[in-house]
Amino acid sequence: MGARASDETDADPGDGRHETYTERMDRNWDELLQELRVTQTGAQLLTGFLLTIPFQQRFATLDQYQTRLYLTLVVLAVLAVALIVTPVSLHRTLFRRRLKSELVSAGSWLARAGLVVLALALAGVASLLFDVVVSRGAGWVAGGLALAVMVGLWWVLPHVLARRAHRHP
Repeated sequence: MGARASDETDADPGDGRHETYTERMDRNWDELLQELRVTQTGAQLLTGFLLTIPFQQRFATLDQYQTRLYLTLVVLAVLAVALIVTPVSLHRTLFRRRLKSELVSAGSWLARAGLVVLALALAGVASLLFDVVVSRGAGWVAGGLALAVMVGLWWVLPHVLARRAHRHP
């Protein structure tokens, strides 16, 4: 990180926002929180769903591969929730310590890591469901397609839009 701009000067005169460095960090944190709210709900619902599966009668019929995949998915879902919720814990710990920039940076990294882990968990869930209901091959295809869709929408599309914006200002 470079030196912080004075709190009285525009953080980025070329962006048209006319905000100080502190205002920018506050806005970035607010935007990150909005993203995390959406992601947290989905990750927590997925985790809750996964935690109920062993209590279903059909769980006992899973083969060794399916059981291992299921346990891996529980670990991934719990890890995704942990990564996505950690910025809130950081905020509580760092509150009023004038570390907003560090909080935004760490929160952004945790949100990205949480999305990667969540994508793996979602693809794995698709794989497990298709494996149980249709076949192992269908499970691999469903998981691969789900992962490909998320990579396309969550990583490729934003990069394409950013490149387009830089070519056509």
